[in-house]
Amino acid sequence: MEKSDALGDEGKKQPINFIEQKIQADLASGKHDGRVLTRFPPEPNGYLHIGHAKAICVSFGLAQKYGGLTNLRFDDTNPEKESTEYVDAIRDDIQWLGFDWNGGEYYTSDYFDQLYQFAVELIKKGLAYVDDQTAEEMASQKGAPGTPGVASPFRGRSPEENLQLFEQMKKGQFQEGACVLRAKIDMAHDNMLMRDPIIYRIKYVEHHRTGNEWVIYPMYDFAHGQSDSIERITHSLCSLEFENHRPLYNWFIESLGIYPSEQTEFARLNLNYTIMSKRKLLRLVEEGVVDGWDDPRMPTISGLRRRGYTPESIRVFADRIGVAKRNNVIDVSLLEWSLRDDLNRRAPRVMAVLNPIKLVILNYPEGETEWLETVNNPEDEAEGTRSIPFSRELWIESDDFRIDANKKWFRLAPGRVVRLKSAYIVEYADHVIDAGGNVVEVHVNYVPTSKSGSDVSGIKAKGTLHWVAQSHSLDAEVRLYDRLFQTPDPEESGDFMNSINPKSLEVLSHCKIEPALAEAKIGTTYQFTRLGYFTLDAKYSKPGAPVFNRSVTLKDGWKG
Repeated sequence: MEKSDALGDEGKKQPINFIEQKIQADLASGKHDGRVLTRFPPEPNGYLHIGHAKAICVSFGLAQKYGGLTNLRFDDTNPEKESTEYVDAIRDDIQWLGFDWNGGEYYTSDYFDQLYQFAVELIKKGLAYVDDQTAEEMASQKGAPGTPGVASPFRGRSPEENLQLFEQMKKGQFQEGACVLRAKIDMAHDNMLMRDPIIYRIKYVEHHRTGNEWVIYPMYDFAHGQSDSIERITHSLCSLEFENHRPLYNWFIESLGIYPSEQTEFARLNLNYTIMSKRKLLRLVEEGVVDGWDDPRMPTISGLRRRGYTPESIRVFADRIGVAKRNNVIDVSLLEWSLRDDLNRRAPRVMAVLNPIKLVILNYPEGETEWLETVNNPEDEAEGTRSIPFSRELWIESDDFRIDANKKWFRLAPGRVVRLKSAYIVEYADHVIDAGGNVVEVHVNYVPTSKSGSDVSGIKAKGTLHWVAQSHSLDAEVRLYDRLFQTPDPEESGDFMNSINPKSLEVLSHCKIEPALAEAKIGTTYQFTRLGYFTLDAKYSKPGAPVFNRSVTLKDGWKG
């Protein structure tokens, strides 16, 4: 990443990226009248993913930093794949990330009349023509890099004839696919996109905003730069995949003599173990691999939100990977680290047992309940404490007890002592095995003088276990989500579906949670002591039947 320096909040030099260098230079020279106006132009044909989140952070974040504005503009030029569902989801995602389109909300369809007039102007200048060839015929004439293309037999039509034909296209007098409008540029250009690109095509599809008013629709390359110009965008920021589109972007603006918006490209976000193509993500949804665009295994913003990611963690992640000029692949563990780091500071601590077995304290009074104090978050004293019930019969994790244990085992086993979190030290006494040879119950004795916060027992317990009082426990379903793909490059074998991780979801029922979680709220992520970070599922949870999703483990233990 190419950087220079600027003074930060503490007077120290902070690195800035190449886009910031350009913005600072433009502001210093008075270019664009000292304005900064960026835009985020999603096509409403799917849900936004983590790659879009980076683009949002760049376009909105830089405008904020330099006192500018950002427009939200929906690129709705392909009606057969677009819907208001996607428009609403995109709005929600941007707001959830913490950004506001303070420059206004727009749609490319707002400009259909103006774009049509731009096309008419190009025709009058002899810079566009109607082509009656099939898509296959036009493709065969394109040539190849280093090999010039062949001119269309309709390239020499007069402006008058082209105007008449284009008007007939607009009135719906031709069948879909019968003809297109092409820009007349250069069939020998080194950039294949400059070889007379299609700028309008016929589509008899109802548009989600304009209905059946239009039957011709502009192509992205024709609509994009002109829409930027209409809105007087100063810095049109996009990913590197559009770098070879920039000459065409500029050609349309220069040929029409309109406001000179400028396109600048930066590296898109590529994550390993992840697919970031809306078309391929849609396939996962349609084939039932996931339960929707918001499945917690999906890299969509809505999926990350449902999994328990915070907007702060995603913004920090985008900031850490920075803005570069060259594409590279980012390890998904950095995204997971950003979440862990954020949740470690903010997540309330609670206790839950996912694979329970009964722990009976033989020398604790039957029928008695003691309320113990425990901190809500050791990283934030302001979060205070809460009371948790303690009694003779508790739930502990089944894998916290072993019959045969070596010297490195610090949990419960014959001859061992452990501390129960925020409670007492207990010593093994006995255990019960069922007919299948499984341990179903462990018996211990507690040390009354070892109460947490006032321990005078002198006993040093090397291990600490979490637990839930059986008398006050609530049942819950817990979903352990893992990476959806089991290989760093899901497409290395061809079809990414072959890389699906068969263990990407494990559903646990009859888990035991402490009573405080009866008040759990959608959108709050909790640390289940010793187990990881979990959040109440927004889709499947019901009153009295909570479902928790694992957001991320406490440590990165993924081995691939």
